[in-house]
Amino acid sequence: MASLRNFVKTVATVLPEVPKPQRKPGLSEKFIWTTLALVCYLVMSITPLYQYGGQKDQFAFLRIIFASTQGTLMELGIGPIVTAGLILQLLKGSEIIKLDFTNPKDRALFGSATKLLTLIVIGVESGAYILGGALGVLQGSQSFVIFVQLFFASAVVLLLDEMIQKGWGVGSGISLFILAGVAQTVTWFTFSPFPVTASEGAPAEIFGFVPAMISSFFAGTVPSMALREFGFPSIFTFIMTVAVILFIIYIEGFRVEVPITSVKYRGFQGVYPIKLLYVSNIPVILVSALTANIAFFSRLFHNNFGGGSSAWMKYIATYDSENNPTGGLVYYISPPQGVIQTLADPLHAVVYVGFIVLFAVLFARIWVEIGGLSPRAVAKNLISANVQVPGFRRAGLSLEQVLNRYIPPITVIGGILIGLIASVSDLFGVFGTGIGILLMVDIILQFYQLLVKEQIEDLYPRLAGVLGRS
Repeated sequence: MASLRNFVKTVATVLPEVPKPQRKPGLSEKFIWTTLALVCYLVMSITPLYQYGGQKDQFAFLRIIFASTQGTLMELGIGPIVTAGLILQLLKGSEIIKLDFTNPKDRALFGSATKLLTLIVIGVESGAYILGGALGVLQGSQSFVIFVQLFFASAVVLLLDEMIQKGWGVGSGISLFILAGVAQTVTWFTFSPFPVTASEGAPAEIFGFVPAMISSFFAGTVPSMALREFGFPSIFTFIMTVAVILFIIYIEGFRVEVPITSVKYRGFQGVYPIKLLYVSNIPVILVSALTANIAFFSRLFHNNFGGGSSAWMKYIATYDSENNPTGGLVYYISPPQGVIQTLADPLHAVVYVGFIVLFAVLFARIWVEIGGLSPRAVAKNLISANVQVPGFRRAGLSLEQVLNRYIPPITVIGGILIGLIASVSDLFGVFGTGIGILLMVDIILQFYQLLVKEQIEDLYPRLAGVLGRS
């Protein structure tokens, strides 16, 4: 362990790093840096890879989660950052890696280890995408140039996220890029005026909901917009998208409030809120990461190790001529494309919903334990903040018993809820996928809360200090 620490410390001296601001930037300055990071990401998401001719996207249903764009510098998106962070969080939570986050040196060491592992994952994923055929058949020189492009573009994304998190911007780069990706998709579904051919031989139709509605109104074919095939936006999917957004906003306000009093400041009374969505969107991100890895490695085996002719491969995945999964595990954990496909294969829909809900609950329970959200961890934090629950002794065991009444059941209920929202929304064909809408709404609410906090700190620094201590 000591040798690993020394290795990470040595490598950290040569890793690229964004310095912390010497003074705290104002809100307007943070907006400028955040906007620059977003523009940089958007430019890379439309910059094509070297001589990339394009092919059918094998991972289209996962693009929103990882803020990636096929055939561009953002082919990998934030996938390597999320993967590396989750691996280290799991190792830390299971105490395979022993670090004390109250120690600044250990926090810095963890940050350096995360950055190093992210760069390793970037290299591995870049090579796997090229060798696995995810980018089509490439020539030797083309493969090398694309590998370099993917590596350095993903490294830039890593540094942009670090820049924002170190105080130059608002929130986190990962949340910002996910929000941008989901917003682009929702905008495309709503306003795209371009005709799209759903399948070979089929007539082209206007894709975007609003232009298609206007066109159908003048053509007198409004009833045809009620429900469209092939995942095209329709009146039904538009209504469901709005309904899902409103429902997520509604349940975000549900919480259990545990009363607390201050030991240090007499007369101070408050509450410790435990939100219904206690672990936020972490479980669906973890489920998406799991699904992405299963889909990617099944495609890798299928393309390079005779998967199409292997008897056991049919249990993992089978594909049609357009590389769409048609059977096996990958097919059943991939979302159906709208209501029509759901009705055509209800077993697929049931298995998909069950998979998402089951693993959302499982990952919610795991994340509570490793993410410092367990009753024991919260009780320890409350004691260190000099607060207690009225009527109970100021002891870790007493507080833990109180919190045990709420946190475990709320974690399970929250996991079930977000799993159902994410999966059932996909069955209804909402704009931007169910997981995408869930992430978008949650991130927007987080940014709103951060902006309110930033405004308070700018306008009333003393009040912000009091709020921060409480």
